Amino acid sequence: SGLTGAGRMSEPETIVAFVENHFSAGKPLSGKNAVVTAGPTFEAIDPVRFIGNHSSGKMGIAIANELMNKGAAVTLIAGPGVKLSTLSTHIKVVNTVSADDMLKAALTQMQKTDIMVMAAAVADFTPKEVASQKIKKNKDAGLSLDLIPTTDIAKELGGIKNKNQVLVGFALETNNQFENAKKKLKNKNLDFIVLNSLDQSNNVFNSDNNKITIIDSNETVTVFEMKPKTEVAADIVDKIITLVR
Repeated sequence: SGLTGAGRMSEPETIVAFVENHFSAGKPLSGKNAVVTAGPTFEAIDPVRFIGNHSSGKMGIAIANELMNKGAAVTLIAGPGVKLSTLSTHIKVVNTVSADDMLKAALTQMQKTDIMVMAAAVADFTPKEVASQKIKKNKDAGLSLDLIPTTDIAKELGGIKNKNQVLVGFALETNNQFENAKKKLKNKNLDFIVLNSLDQSNNVFNSDNNKITIIDSNETVTVFEMKPKTEVAADIVDKIITLVR
């Protein structure tokens, strides 16, 4: 039939995979699978309204690109509205909307990954009930929402991770920063946590720069200066490499 034989060209996907493996060999994360979550989640109130936050996903994208540059095969779990123009075309994307969507995607990916970085800003609360039709404005009455907690994705993953997996969490704090971050580190069984401090000098959302502190499972604290998120990503991935090794 001409479909088999020594002279037949391999499928394009096979050729691309061979070339990628060749050039990633020798890199510190060669042969490793990595997953990064990025961006916000939108929790529906009705068909046209939602509860969300200002996360742009830039930090998660920078981390995903850096993991790929270090040899890992990377999947990005992206929240709604994340602009992927700066994401490497070699990175697989899983699109999600709500916290529940992201939870399901993360649990699926956790079964087959070596590294999981939870950089997304997942909503802490979601409406108990979602209206099936657009809620009409009543000028004489306000609107009250009954909110319930979303599932803590990082904590769920920490409960099932094995000793060979690296799990990285993020914390955005406005007060009692180190105490709150250390509690999250322990309660979620993280290998290390990246602390973002939201203040006038560090407007994390939609910025190209960030100032972080890394706290590991031994409670070793490493403070970094303000720098571009691409360089922040390199600092985070360098820490991951030390754990993988």
